[in-house]
Order: sequence, then C-alpha cells, then structure tokens
Amino acid sequence: MPLTAFDHVNIRTSKLDEMVAFYGEILGLHPGWRPNFRVGGAWLYLGDQPYIHLVDIDYQPATTPNLTLEHFSFRATGMKDFTNSLDARDIPYSVDPVPGITIVQVNFHDPDGNHIHVDFDLADEA
Repeated sequence: MPLTAFDHVNIRTSKLDEMVAFYGEILGLHPGWRPNFRVGGAWLYLGDQPYIHLVDIDYQPATTPNLTLEHFSFRATGMKDFTNSLDARDIPYSVDPVPGITIVQVNFHDPDGNHIHVDFDLADEA
C-alpha cells in the first residue's frame, strides 16, 4: 500500500473564530464545506482541498495525553510579501535557512501556539 498524498491536519481549538480568521488572513486558507459532524468546527481549504480541519472544543481535558505533533508546513512563493504580512500583524517569526539546500523556512505560531513553517526556495526568491 503506497501512500499517494498528504490529506489534512486536524487541530482541536477553543478559539474557532480566531483560528479561522488567522488561517485566512495569514495563509489565505478559506472555510468551505464540512460534513455535519456532532461537534462544531471548520474545514479550511487551499484551492479545493481542505488541508486544515479545526474541531471546536470548550476546554482541553486534563486527561488528554501530551500531543507530539511538533509542526506542519506549507510551501509558497513570495517570502518578502509573506513576512511583511506577519510584520503588519505583529506576529513573531524567524527566518531559518535549511543547511545544505536552498530552502528557507519562516517559522511562526497560530493563536493556539501550534508551530507552522512556510518554506520558500531561495532560488525562486532571488
């Protein structure tokens, strides 16, 4: 069974509206169709694919095990415009070249503290 593609990441949040706005403003993802699950949430789309699934929770139960997802990432072009948009919103970030290849990462966090990086090819950005 070979894998064929990455499908989505699921994020629990008690800040649903803030997270939908953040991902729309910062990454250009837009809410779209979502099945009528018993819990609230939103699916955020890049084109016609819902890559971010948000699940609305009232609180984080004390019995939740420590989660181990360290980050998720997107590829993009237009690093200067992207960092300018982060600056305009006072969102802290770091710009970190990846040793040995021409990729540079812009690392930042969403309103719930999830680590995200957007990767840019330095050859395309020159």
